[in-house]
Amino acid sequence: MIVCVAVVGHQNNPLYIQSFTEADDALKLHHIVHCSLDVVDERVNNPKKSGPTLNETFLGMLYPTENYKVYGYLTNTKVKFILVTTDLDVRDADVRNFFRRFHAAYVDAVSNPFHVPGKKITSRVFADRVSNIVKSFGFSPTG
Repeated sequence: MIVCVAVVGHQNNPLYIQSFTEADDALKLHHIVHCSLDVVDERVNNPKKSGPTLNETFLGMLYPTENYKVYGYLTNTKVKFILVTTDLDVRDADVRNFFRRFHAAYVDAVSNPFHVPGKKITSRVFADRVSNIVKSFGFSPTG
């Protein structure tokens, strides 16, 4: 089950965070997203130590925790997408497909002429598309 998705700017500023669990888990999920940024920076700055090459946008699983797995994706403009899931046996192909669709929704949201680059994404249409993408992966968001 997808429990959280996030968009983080190139300066590690949160642009969009949506959790799909109870409200008391939101702070913990924000912390997990924040901690994953160090792993993203490490993989981008030390490509020889990690598997993917620099032209690969999918960063794979960033790290597992006791209850979650955290996946990352890096756009060409250094915007990071973070996915937190409770499924411990997720196929990389499914996560790649999720990020591909999430990236398309993000591009549509920031292409809006009223969106200010680098500011939080407040578009209701984007939030609805994200919820639909999460639902399409067999998960029903409750948040």
